[in-house]
Amino acid sequence: MTLSHSNSIALLIDADNAPAAKIEFVLSELAAHGVVNIRRAYGNWTKSDLAGWIKVLHENSIQPMQSFDLVKGKNATDMALVIDAMDLLYTKKVNTFCLVSSDSDFTPLIQRLRADGKEVFGFGEQKTPAPFINACSRFIYLEDPKPARKTTTKQESGEAKAELQTGQNLKNNTKLITTLRNAVSSSADDEGWANLSNIANRINNEGPFDHRSYGFKKLVDLFAAIDLFEVKRSNNVISVRIAKVGGKRLKPKTPLADPVDDDDIPF
Repeated sequence: MTLSHSNSIALLIDADNAPAAKIEFVLSELAAHGVVNIRRAYGNWTKSDLAGWIKVLHENSIQPMQSFDLVKGKNATDMALVIDAMDLLYTKKVNTFCLVSSDSDFTPLIQRLRADGKEVFGFGEQKTPAPFINACSRFIYLEDPKPARKTTTKQESGEAKAELQTGQNLKNNTKLITTLRNAVSSSADDEGWANLSNIANRINNEGPFDHRSYGFKKLVDLFAAIDLFEVKRSNNVISVRIAKVGGKRLKPKTPLADPVDDDDIPF
């Protein structure tokens, strides 16, 4: 997605259900989509459990929003965040909302914000329930994915064998393969090739998706790991097509080695 300085983002953090150590990662991700003008973190700041957040709040200009526990064992953080989100929806020119939490209770809020045409980015841990994830325009896991690595030592041979199964594991993920196939097909030319940027836009429009959750730095790496697709590069353009002709599965015809610097390509 192209950087838009006019895109105003509201960052709302459920501090009770989010790790303070990941806030820089969150802000870095959002910087590619606009300006985070509103930054708020909700919690009962009198609790020692949230002490780790204090320094983070100051360093990143995040406003702490106090929510006292009205009843022992129950906090009012969720309700305070929801009320503020609705206020922002009607009183501020916010294009994108970002919710940092692993709590599925926010799912109705996300659905309401999206019904009003707002983008909603979700950041949460692996334990985040599926309804929360699926409601978001895009969801990003806070844990670091395990990247696919090339191993050469005998000591790592066991790991290398496991990594070779990555492509097969991906092909067994019916939902993933269907999403990728549909995205390629919808953007393909007469020869079946589709521009990777168009594929990425189609995937993002369909629902929350992040190739890094599968352990790949770039979307093209994910496609390259699955022999159901062909990948070709021409200058700075990457194209993908479904590698299936006459019912037979084909391997990529174009080598992935290319003088183009992958770091210049965001996919």
